[in-house]
Amino acid sequence: MRGSATWLTLNLCILISVCGIFIGKTLAESVTPNEARQLRDEVEEMFFHAFNGYMKHAFPRDELKPMSCGGEDTFGGYALTLVDSLDTLALLGDKERFAFSVEWLGNNLRFDINKTVSVFETTIRVLGGLLSAHLIASDYATGMRIPSYENQLLHLAEDLAYRLLPAFDTPTGIPFGSVNLLDGVDENESKITSTAGGGTLTLEFGILSRLTNNPVFEQVTKNAVRGLWACRSKLNLVGAHINVFTGEWTQKDAGIGTSIDSYYEYLLKAFLLFGDEEYLYMFQEAYGAVMHYLFTDPWYVEVNMDSAAIVWPLFNSLQAFWPGLQVLAGDVDPAIRTHAAFYSVWKRYGFTPEGFNLATLNVQQGQKSYPLRPELAESTYWLYKATRDTRYLDVGRDIVSSLQYGARCPCGYCHITDVENHKQEDHMESFFLAETVKYLWLLFDLAVGADNLVESGPYNYIFSTEGHLLPATPQISLVREHCSYYGAYCRSHNSSLRQELHSSDISRKSQEANGSGVHHRGWGPNELLSALPVRTTSSSSGLVKGFCRGLNHGQKIGVSFVKPQFKAQEVFSVDNRVANTASSKSNIVVSSPAYTENNGSLEESSKSEMGNQSPQQ
Repeated sequence: MRGSATWLTLNLCILISVCGIFIGKTLAESVTPNEARQLRDEVEEMFFHAFNGYMKHAFPRDELKPMSCGGEDTFGGYALTLVDSLDTLALLGDKERFAFSVEWLGNNLRFDINKTVSVFETTIRVLGGLLSAHLIASDYATGMRIPSYENQLLHLAEDLAYRLLPAFDTPTGIPFGSVNLLDGVDENESKITSTAGGGTLTLEFGILSRLTNNPVFEQVTKNAVRGLWACRSKLNLVGAHINVFTGEWTQKDAGIGTSIDSYYEYLLKAFLLFGDEEYLYMFQEAYGAVMHYLFTDPWYVEVNMDSAAIVWPLFNSLQAFWPGLQVLAGDVDPAIRTHAAFYSVWKRYGFTPEGFNLATLNVQQGQKSYPLRPELAESTYWLYKATRDTRYLDVGRDIVSSLQYGARCPCGYCHITDVENHKQEDHMESFFLAETVKYLWLLFDLAVGADNLVESGPYNYIFSTEGHLLPATPQISLVREHCSYYGAYCRSHNSSLRQELHSSDISRKSQEANGSGVHHRGWGPNELLSALPVRTTSSSSGLVKGFCRGLNHGQKIGVSFVKPQFKAQEVFSVDNRVANTASSKSNIVVSSPAYTENNGSLEESSKSEMGNQSPQQ
């Protein structure tokens, strides 16, 4: 348990050792504004080195082999890296390549193929990439509107989502891990899936429902989250793998990293984007449990979900997203300390290994690789955005240096198979272009003026777990309003059937019962689809223009802004200087929840403040 003498001794040793690696500011000279500009340009060159390498040597195959300058199909054989890179092209302002890519995909991409694909990976990489690019290419306000574009990517996204729907037809509502794009779920498909795989689909499917006025997509993914939540332990913890038919956990290790990470991420972000307080409630409860049972300041361990006994004192690289999520939640102080600890691992090896053992302070055997992951860069960006502390520019500079000198290959960037000897592997994941370089570019651009789509564009943006830009437009974030402000959209009368389905709810009470059993009826997509009109290829939203008085700023953009509970002077202090907090529109902050020591849950008063406080004007 957390309070044991053994663990306290171990934790003390860890902290003392970490201090010898890095805590606080680096010894290197801080990044100057001029150097930040140079680093931003260097990151942009990194992107185009890899993107052009892919287009020349691998396109239209899925991914680039950056060492041998070839290509390989690692997913469905549908130009995965191009789809995943679309919104990064738009963010960098490359209208020519963006327009060409959108046009090519609209004319050539097809999903009627005999391929069995991961529901999770296909959703976050392909579906998310198509939707983000569609929202940019179809909107004059983004500055990247393509005149000839006629919603081709939206049609492709809808077609793909329909092909993924059979995976959700399970007794718990939690989807199978894989589905065949032609034939649905194979009869021999495994009934075991990861928590992240079942709980990281709400943003993409929810946006698709709002854009097509089809509630099925949003409903099945919300049911999947409810299914996982119903199976949580009495400690409000979830395990890593679950049986989608019985709701029994097949791996009860609870952590914030591998197999679970983005489940927590999407609970908060689904609330921020859609304003659905059910997600906020689940996030509050889950976050309180994590901070009570998993947080061993500044690290996070893995514990048994039922007993909270420590299973692994292990840092894995996927955990590095957590400080960035804490910034969004308004809990910045522990995020600063944890980020410093995670960065200390990077400083030791030049990269973060997939696993770092906190007991031995060595790389975990069998987990020595670094596959170009973005999570540390992501949290670095968010912490700089919140604090404007130049130490995070120094971190970004170190990450760029490591990538340039350790991972750069003739045609792109290579995986590192062993962080101790920096041996390279001939593979480049699509998320390197979708996320890693995107967060680094945003970090340095923020330091030199932040003149980009995210920081100074027309909308607040939520980043998907794949780094895709998802805007809080009125059509996405105000779909449940009867009507919105002048010139936006109101729901038309002829969409009453869809709206009735959309608002239909399973009682929360049945899911608040703790334990391992499933406490609600699975609501598969076939049952929902049978009540809908015959499927067409129309992208009509079922919304009409209208006018409604009295909406405040928060309602117009679809998210609520509330004051964080911490004191800015305490959290943002840097060398006795108070840094300016980020003023960008996309910096969405939710108050830090209070913690009750008795039971590990969140105080009711905090729930009320986070869920019901009036938005700031």
